Parts: sequence; C-alpha cells; structure tokens
Amino acid sequence: MPHVTALTVSAPAFEHHREPIGIGESAPRLSWTVETGIPGWRQRAYEIELSDGTVTGPVESEQPVLVPWPGPELTSRERRGARVRVHGHDGSVSDWSPWSWAETGLLEPADWQAGAAGPPLELLGVPDGPALLLRRDFTVRGPIDRARLYVTAHGTYEAELNGRVVGDDVLSPGWTSYGHRLRYRTHDVTELLHEGANAIGATLADGWYRGRVGFLGGKTNIYGERTALIAQLEITYADGSTDLVVTDDGWRCAPGPVTTASLYEGEHHDARLLPAGWSEPGFDDASWLPADVLRHDPATLVAPSGPPVRRTETLSPVAVLTGPQGETILDFGQNIAGRLRIRVQGPAGHTVTLHHAEVLEDGALALRPLRSAVAEDRYTLRGDGTPEEWEPRFTTHGFRYAQIDGWPGELDPSDVQAVVCHTDMRRIGDFACSDPLLTRLHDNVVWSMRGNFVDLPTDCPQRDERLGWTGDIQVFAPTAAFLFDCTGPLASWLADLAAEQAELGSVPHYVPWVPLAFDTIPTAAWGDAAVLVPWTLYQRSGDLDLLRRQYTSMKAWVDQIASLTGDDHLWDEGFQFGDWLDPAAPPEDPGKARTDHALVATAYHAWTTTILAQTAELLGHDADARHYAELAQAVREAFRGEFVTPSGRLACDTQTAYALALTIDLLDGPAQRERAGRRLVELVAGDEHRIGTGFVGTPLVCDALASAGAYDTVYELLQQRNCPSWLYPVTMGATTIWERWDSLLPDGSVNPGEMTSFNHYALGAVADFLHRTVAGLAPAAPGYRRLRIAPRPGGDLTHASARLDTPYGPASVSWTLEDGTLTVTATVPPGADAEVDLPGSAVREVGAGTHTFTAAL
Repeated sequence: MPHVTALTVSAPAFEHHREPIGIGESAPRLSWTVETGIPGWRQRAYEIELSDGTVTGPVESEQPVLVPWPGPELTSRERRGARVRVHGHDGSVSDWSPWSWAETGLLEPADWQAGAAGPPLELLGVPDGPALLLRRDFTVRGPIDRARLYVTAHGTYEAELNGRVVGDDVLSPGWTSYGHRLRYRTHDVTELLHEGANAIGATLADGWYRGRVGFLGGKTNIYGERTALIAQLEITYADGSTDLVVTDDGWRCAPGPVTTASLYEGEHHDARLLPAGWSEPGFDDASWLPADVLRHDPATLVAPSGPPVRRTETLSPVAVLTGPQGETILDFGQNIAGRLRIRVQGPAGHTVTLHHAEVLEDGALALRPLRSAVAEDRYTLRGDGTPEEWEPRFTTHGFRYAQIDGWPGELDPSDVQAVVCHTDMRRIGDFACSDPLLTRLHDNVVWSMRGNFVDLPTDCPQRDERLGWTGDIQVFAPTAAFLFDCTGPLASWLADLAAEQAELGSVPHYVPWVPLAFDTIPTAAWGDAAVLVPWTLYQRSGDLDLLRRQYTSMKAWVDQIASLTGDDHLWDEGFQFGDWLDPAAPPEDPGKARTDHALVATAYHAWTTTILAQTAELLGHDADARHYAELAQAVREAFRGEFVTPSGRLACDTQTAYALALTIDLLDGPAQRERAGRRLVELVAGDEHRIGTGFVGTPLVCDALASAGAYDTVYELLQQRNCPSWLYPVTMGATTIWERWDSLLPDGSVNPGEMTSFNHYALGAVADFLHRTVAGLAPAAPGYRRLRIAPRPGGDLTHASARLDTPYGPASVSWTLEDGTLTVTATVPPGADAEVDLPGSAVREVGAGTHTFTAAL
C-alpha cells in the first residue's frame, strides 16, 4: 500500500472545544484536517485509535468532521486520547496524527459532593455591594498524581490556591439561565498543591446572579438573594487514594478589599483592606465568620461547550488629551469591552478614579450614552512605598476613552493600559480589499463582535443593558460564524434560549430573560432566532446534532406563530419591533419604520417555516417535513396575496420590503422577481444610494440587489460615505459598528436618542456579504464541504481577499482586477471541493489545491 509522508493529519479535536478538559460529552465527536500537496486529494477512509486500546481499522468514509466517537463512552473524570490515520482515494495513507487528549468533567449530579458556601447575611450587604472572601485550610497527605478543581458560583468568582489565582478566566461562571443551567469549570491544579498544609480561597461578587441587570433601573436579586461558591477539589494521590475538599460548613468568610463590585457601576478597591496571605496556609481566620451552607441543585450544573471570557489583548494609550475642565483623558485608539490596568505609587489612602466612555463630546467624556451605568472604577492605595498594580476583576466597560482623576504626581501614559476582555474564541476568518474605508469597516465589525461576546452575544458593552438580544444575533450570526469559531458559545446560548422558551411559552426578546419593560410575547425576527441561528451554525459548521438538539425549540416557535396567524397565515397582530432603527425613524422612536410590521412578520414566518421543513427532512422527520413545507407554501401565497401585486410591486414600497421578498423567495416567478429587483434598484437610487434599511433589511439588501444583477448599485451603496451609510461612521472615526446609522451626528454631537451605542454589531451584518460576494468565498454545502468561489468585483475596487479556517482546513480567495482582466486565486482544503463561478464564464468544478483563473470583465 502506498505511503505518502507529505500527507499530514492534525491532532483530532473533540466537539467544538479549544481546551478539552472538563468536557460534558461522554461520546465526543472527533474532527481533523489534512495537509497535503496532492491536487484534488480526498479522504476515502479513516482509522481511529484510542488510548484505551480501541482501534477501528479502516472506516470507509470521506467525512473528517464531527465523526462519531468510536469507543466506549467516557465516564466522569475520565481522560482518553485519540489519534487518526487517513486513506486517500488515490491509495495514499498518512502517518498517524499526534495524540489529542480529552478529559470529562462531572457528568452526573451524584458526582457533586460540594455544597454551596454562602457569605453570612451580616456580611452580604445590598446588591452590587462588596466582594467577599471565602477560605479554608486543608492538608495534602502525600505525593500527588493529579488534582482537579471543579468550581462555579451563584455570582462571579475568582479562585485561589496557596496564594495563586486559579486559571485565567474572567467573570466566571459567565451568564446563563441560572435556574436551568449553571456552568462550572474544570481546572488542573496539580502544580498548585504541595504536601502538607494548603489553603483554598475565592473572592465572590454578585455578578449577574444578584447584581443589577438591565435598563429602566434594572433588576437585582434576579436569581436569588444569596451568593455562594460551589467548589470541589479532588486530589488523587500516587498510591491511588483520593481526598475531597468541598465547599461546606468548614469555610470561613470576611470582607476583602473590593468594597463595591457592579457590572454597570464599576468596582471600588481599597488595597489597605486586603488581608495579607489570606489564601495561603497558616493564615489566622479565627475572626472570620463561618460560611452558611445553602441548598443548590447539582442537576443544573453543566460543563461549558465553549471557552470562557479572558483577557485577550492589552492596548496602550495613543494620545493624552486635556478636557475642557482640565481633565486628563487617555485615548486608546479603539473602542473595546474591558477595563483598565494601572501601575501607581502614592500615599496610603489616596484614591485614583477611572471614568470610561466610548466617544468624546465637546472634548469631554460623552456619558449620556451610558444611561444609568456609572462605569467608574476606584482604587485606594495601600501606600507601602512601592508601585501598586491593579485591575478590576468583577466588571467590564465599553470604552475608548478614560478619564483619570486623582493620579498622584505626573501621569506616565505607560502606567495605564486597556485590557480587552471577551469570550476567548478562535479567530478563523478575515477580509481585506483595496478600499481602505471598506477594510476598516470590516475591522470595525470584528471589534464589535469582540466587544459584544462577553460570554453571551449582547447588544452593547457600555450602557445599562448588555443583554442577549435575539434579533441582534439572528441577523449577525452568519458574519459571526465566519469571523470566529463561535459554534460552542452560541450552542450554549441556544440551550438557554430553549430552556427559557419552554418555561415562558415563547422565545423572549433576549436570553437569558430578565423581566424589564417587555412581556414575553412573540416578535418576528427576534423570536425567529430560535430557527435561524441554529440553521446558520449548521450551514457553517456542519453540526447536524446541533439542529437535533434545537429541533423541539425550532418546532415550538413555528407552531406558535402558525397558531397565532390562523387560517389566513398573515402575522398582522401584536407587538413587533419591525425593521428596527430604520434610518428614517425619529431618534425618540426607533421602531417607527417605513416597512409594514405585518409584511416583515409574515415574511419571517415563511422563512423560518421553510427552514424548519428542511431541518425536519435532514433529521428524518418525514411527516414534519411535508407538513411544514406545505405550511411554508401557504404562508408564501398569503404574503403574495396581501403584499404583492401581480406585476411584482410590493404594497410597502421600501428597500427592506423588497429585500425580504427577493432573498426569502416570496415572489411568484421570474417576471415578479425582475420587477421587484428593478424597483429595489430604483428605490436605492432614489435615496441617492444611501442605506434605507434597519435591523431586518440591512443584512439582506445587498444580496437582494445582487440577485437582480444590480452590482453597480450594490457597490454604490457599499461605498457611499454620506449619512446614512456603512462608511459614514468610518469617515467619522468609528472603530466599531454603531447602533444607529447616525449615533454621532456630522457636527460631532451624540445622537439625541435615549438609545445610542457606539458598539453594536447588528448593522455590521453586511460583512457576510463582503465575505461571500465581494471576496467570493461562500459555503455551497454545510460545513464548507463544498465551497462556492464567486467574486463579483465592482465599484472602484481593484482587489479583495478573504480567508477562512473551514472545518476541512484553510480556504481562501483573492482577486485582482487590472486592464479589464479578473485574476482569481483560490485555495480549496483537502477533502473539500468547489464550484467556481466567475462573471462571464461557465461554472467549473475543482478539487483540493490552489487554483488560478482569469476572466475578462
């Protein structure tokens, strides 16, 4: 049998995990990629060997993505390795891949022996009050083989062992629908322990569990009135014996240096109050109060399906500014989600105050967009004559600018850094082109995703909100799935959505749900996230099991809307957000859109019903597939009867209406499509090629124009610089995507609307069009098993490119346009193939490898 050493297989990945320790899957699926220079190489078979001795032998399959686990299921705490060898259709055989290892967490509720150690009531204080210290001593009896800390909290926590912080995660355990799902993390702490006396401790803050969350004053004590730590330290000795150290009545509690910890208000830290050595063995905690042991339900504890929030980057100031009242303001050059890290020296009791804002107005911090989020951190020095370094631990802010008050002596800008914090997803996709403003727009989209994936997909990182709005991620999911490997994090969020939906009877407007200003009534485009987000993730990752897990939720949503709409199938009653933030809407009424809410809602009902029918077919639910296909057709016919003239004009004559009708295939035949496409071009031209869409129309309008062949109009719209447009904010110095098309007015003042954010990814959904059509890299089959290489140059662009780490390996497209000749270079990963569709050329098929094509334009 031929043996090709140039055929290299990656170490297999487990599910969607970056760090497969403490995973929650007993039979994790495996994925791998192949590197080879063999043109057109395809896998014919694979072999998997597990460290328990399981060997599959050659399995005839071309699939290297999410392959079923081949051995006995894993049990709790079990560590097992896997490696892979592949066979090609050409007879080639690879060497074995490197080993990969995965370790399960605690898979059964009975595995948990830990109680919930809560601070006593006399220390707890009001919500968003102090962060409290918990600790206990313990003894390690002898040489250790391994030690694992399984830990979570009702609140947010930072754990320590023997004076050293455990892990590098931030704001753990993150925010889930705590009543249904509370994530825990698994840490390998073997190197942090030693024989003899040891100590474990944690700082515990209110976080999302008990602290203030939401707008209009928000809510506190949402999940309970008592915070608590849930920790289980399992020590396995060299002789095979084990010890447990768990949260119980042996823990003690006291105030610490964090006197206020609030997600919105900020953090106040008095370094004089830090008990030296409090998390080290031998500390005298006799004056500390015993912790209360509170009830908790181990059945809600789940392992994470994605990475935690981490510090991912630090930024130095790019300018030191002086405000109108003499304030010292640092400009970090980039709007972020995170906090400041300072290095300061001064007298004991001196306080430095840090204020945060996204933009300046009249040279001062623009604080009005924060609404009731104070976003103020304070550090009081211990003053021992040495430099002190501090960074808040239980808050984040959305900001580019920071005002520093009370700095002792002269401020050296190098003593202040901005620490970027977000879910530590792997970056997988990129885009660039010859227009620097369009490239900067794409960069802004990336930064807005980073700023709004602080554990869950949020609307904005700066004000008193930061909620997991369903409509925002619904429109942005295709872009998100190209830029970062976000399947694991979004799968967790979708599990919360399904749990909240089942309890509330409908998909809420945001997940996790907090009762604020809205009832949990169904709304189009927002609730439709239950169907469209899992479908998008399936299309981009190829994960059919994700659809299987969400199917009940998807079906419940469509059934609910079908019941509401009745026999006429028109969704024309009830509250709707509609085409939210239509640029024509007045600042005080962002929902006052030009597009009829009933048209938007009925179009979405047709869309999600169609997707549900396709999902049912994929999952083998044949009766459901037939039923929902028939229902989708009935909704389309109802849409046409109510909103479409026989010639293809729409009753609602707006960009969004035509974008929906064209992209969701709601029109009847080529004649209607041609007329609708022509009318959309007329509307865009009539608006002087300025954007006329809100949340609903913006992700679709470019595709709708492209489907009509109106690429000149597409590029005039994309490259428009006058407000409203995608590039107007870029010309105004934006480094993220704005919530409103005119969040900053041309005169430099902030939009007077009460709801104005400068970091809000929804309108950045256009980046998906940049990837698929401007650069020309799109999926033609789920998981990019098949690529579509179809760039459509236009405007004044002379080159563009996109790259993506697909589940099969790196793919890329780049093109240049010179003297009327289009030259395209495309890389197709091994195991995949591609259809190449260039302007004026016949579609051709290519296999793995790097290919160059030319076409005359």
